[in-house]
Amino acid sequence: MIEDRSLEKHELEFVETNPVDIDHLEDQAAANDNGHGHGLPSYDAAETHRVLRKIDWRLLPPLALLYLLAFLDKGNLGNANVAGMSKDLNLTGTQYNLAATMFFIPYAVFEIPSNIVLKILRPSRWITLLVILWGTIIVCAGIVTNYHGLLIARIFLGVAEAGFFPAATFLVSEWYCRFEVQTRMSVFFSAASMAGAFSGLLAYGIQQMDGIANLAGWRWIFIIEGIVTVLTGLAIPFVLPDSPEGASWLTPEEKRFIRYRLERDSGTAEGRVETLDHFQTKYLVAAIMDWKLWFTVFIYWGNTIPVYAFSITAPTIIKDLGYTSAQAQLLTIPVYFAGLVSTIGFSWAADKRRSRWPFIVIPYGISLIGFLGLLAIPHPKLPGLTYAFLFPITIGVYPAVITLVSWVANNIAPTSKRAIGLAMSIMMGNFGGAIGSNIYLRQEAPRYWTGYGVSIACSALAIASTFILKWAYQRENRKRDQLSEEEVRAKYTEAELLDMGDKSPLYRYVY
Repeated sequence: MIEDRSLEKHELEFVETNPVDIDHLEDQAAANDNGHGHGLPSYDAAETHRVLRKIDWRLLPPLALLYLLAFLDKGNLGNANVAGMSKDLNLTGTQYNLAATMFFIPYAVFEIPSNIVLKILRPSRWITLLVILWGTIIVCAGIVTNYHGLLIARIFLGVAEAGFFPAATFLVSEWYCRFEVQTRMSVFFSAASMAGAFSGLLAYGIQQMDGIANLAGWRWIFIIEGIVTVLTGLAIPFVLPDSPEGASWLTPEEKRFIRYRLERDSGTAEGRVETLDHFQTKYLVAAIMDWKLWFTVFIYWGNTIPVYAFSITAPTIIKDLGYTSAQAQLLTIPVYFAGLVSTIGFSWAADKRRSRWPFIVIPYGISLIGFLGLLAIPHPKLPGLTYAFLFPITIGVYPAVITLVSWVANNIAPTSKRAIGLAMSIMMGNFGGAIGSNIYLRQEAPRYWTGYGVSIACSALAIASTFILKWAYQRENRKRDQLSEEEVRAKYTEAELLDMGDKSPLYRYVY
């Protein structure tokens, strides 16, 4: 049975499936109050469930829609290519790969600055700006006339989209406790799988506009999807909540309750975490100096290198099996739908079992089987088996990365360090997209030795790194278990413990 026994021993279980002992919390507030816990309302499990559902319906749908559009807009290059883009723009295989690659460099570089902005501007305003900007760029991609125009559009798209995913994950972590986060993240992250399926269906429909206004069908793919993104962005300030304090649809008592339970979500009954801190340079330094965060990058590459390569190549792989372009677009739908179901299923299990590492290792193991199968079978023989082995890839790589992002968010405090740490992990992880964009070589079709081989290596590295990180978190928790609360409080003040964040002896890591 997979459970975090060290954490379970100490933790206040602020989860909707367990009663909330408000009397105990009020005693703790009286003992440790630093100005945040006043007049806490008495909520049982049913009331806690009601409050969480209220948040779910307000926060998750807009994030899911935005993430669907983000993934759709950065992945529609593959759909446009199948629809004739390379032919019309006279692109060589190298030029197409480079256009795909250049998106990821600014996409990675601008993620940390973007999350720093989150501690300065309201998240809804910052996300609105990003969405409108990248939608406009996608529209412009639909009117480029040569390779250089496409390249410029992809670079600016990377700049505009860079901030959204780290901002969305940070925003979710600002509303929910540690073992409530991943299930919620999976709802909007599964939109990536939905986008993969939806893009094939949408591209198939839009291709039928070929010739309207003397524009090719692939141009309409960019133009229509870009316009939808811009219109959605205009509505974001009115529907996306920033924080509990600014939510008009929460009562004052509910706001205090949400903030207090987040402050107590440290992994021990005695510990607290700061949730209303402001950006300071020391948090940037603390994130950069944390070796465990750098190890998450290797785990992240198990997703970004294979998945971005796969997303822009999957329609071509299917087309090479003997299908038409339209059929290839449609046949991507079941593959991505399998990834959607697995993302939600694995994430629910990870929160239910109160653990993270197994739900990275198992999915990556499944994707590893898929890549091994594609590498081993003779091509172009057995087209049905080739298509079947595409399913383990989406079933594995999508849930693994959302578990990793939740793991990172679970184990960083205070919120300023969490914002930077999340962005840093995602930034370095997304550099893998630049690699992934170049591993499926046209001259190797339909075998794609390099693409499948590199993906196998990335999956294996991610699994090994997960075991190392699990060991590190377990070891640190055991060391902290040796100290009593009395010993800790004799050495540190409450303010010092809050400032230490996840380095506090009263904090326990999730693994």
